[in-house]
Amino acid sequence: MARPSEQFTCQSCGETYRKWQGRCDSCGEWNSLLESTADVAVPSGLTTGKGRNLTFTALNADISDYKRSISHIGELDRVLGGGFVPGSSILIGGDPGIGKSTLLLQAVAKMALAGAPCIYISGEEATQQISMRAQRLGLADAPVQLASANSIRDIITSVDTARPAPKLLVIDSIQTVFADNLPSAPGTVAQVRASAQELIRLARKTGTSVILVGHVTKDGQIAGPRVLEHMVDTVLYFEGDRGHQFRILRAVKNRFGATDEIGVFEMSDAGLKEVANPSSLFISSPDKTISGASVFAGMEGTRPLLVEIQGLVAATAQATPRRAVVGWDNARLAMILAVLDTRCDLSFSGSEVYLNVAGGLRVQEPAADLAVAAALVSSISDIPVPPGSLFFGEIGLSGEVRPVGQTDARLKEAAKLGFTTAIIPTGSKVKSGSMKIIEIEHLREIVSLFSETKPMTRAV
Repeated sequence: MARPSEQFTCQSCGETYRKWQGRCDSCGEWNSLLESTADVAVPSGLTTGKGRNLTFTALNADISDYKRSISHIGELDRVLGGGFVPGSSILIGGDPGIGKSTLLLQAVAKMALAGAPCIYISGEEATQQISMRAQRLGLADAPVQLASANSIRDIITSVDTARPAPKLLVIDSIQTVFADNLPSAPGTVAQVRASAQELIRLARKTGTSVILVGHVTKDGQIAGPRVLEHMVDTVLYFEGDRGHQFRILRAVKNRFGATDEIGVFEMSDAGLKEVANPSSLFISSPDKTISGASVFAGMEGTRPLLVEIQGLVAATAQATPRRAVVGWDNARLAMILAVLDTRCDLSFSGSEVYLNVAGGLRVQEPAADLAVAAALVSSISDIPVPPGSLFFGEIGLSGEVRPVGQTDARLKEAAKLGFTTAIIPTGSKVKSGSMKIIEIEHLREIVSLFSETKPMTRAV
């Protein structure tokens, strides 16, 4: 048998090197190389031997045994696509202290109270610490089986022999679990890959839904190479701003449901509470008369969501004016400013521009372009947006405003919250409704909307 050779593996991208170096040439990360054992090559002829015959099934096979398990947390079930699929593996990541462990403890407790056997294994806390949190949340009476362990061998043996088989297994976190047959330290690429593979195999064998908690880097991405995200069935991110009480659970990958679906929670002393109507929390009154604020009707997965876009244009004497963005894409703001400057004769070169999405939410939809432009034009002209109005539409480099999808769902949500006017792109497919529709074709029409009442002022 060939002796395994030593190598150095990047913990960010998984690239391997024969010698240590300070910077990974593949991903550019510094001090991310750790020593590991190289994989032994498969001997020639091993794959030519006779194996067992596979059992093939048709696409219309019976799936009656694959009924989803409900977590009894409506926002979590919504993001998952209706509940936990038996044998599925779910990866959840988020900043430290954002509430991942609290959310999962509430989920396993509610499922256990409903009669589903659940196991919660922590590699970071003792069972007494978890019990203290459960008492604070009022969940101490839930029949959840707790354990504190780090060995994947012990975890697999305990879960595999548990009777009845658990419906849900939580591992908090995957970076603390290790396989004793690997020489590398817990949290390395080899350990995370091997441990996750064993847990996923266990889930398929027993029909248990497995949730893996993953640490994140300073950029907000799940630590380690993305091979872990490829292995699991569902990837969730728990987002939020520590300055706000709202938390967003977002699905970025889901083999059993829609992607980009979100669930909204509110952090309180009693744990995380579901927010049934988040649009009413992310916007102020529709009759608000302050310049530089507009309302965007967006879509997060299948859910329409109204958020307030706040813009501020302030004169400055600095040679390089500042551009600050919170909750939106910085590069897209630069594009909107360039279009307003070139196509609409509005100069922002001598002004600082600040843009904020209220409530700590992060908007990723291009349909927010029109609402951002309206907020900026309102701020530079010092004229409030017409009361009860909302905006959505994508802006091209020539200044044209392009239609976006799911117009009726956006308008229905806006009408429910008391909005009376929708400023949308020309050509949008709108069914008859009670709202007043103003269709625009070019961004210049937004500028003229604010110049009808008061002459437009230019920043110097």
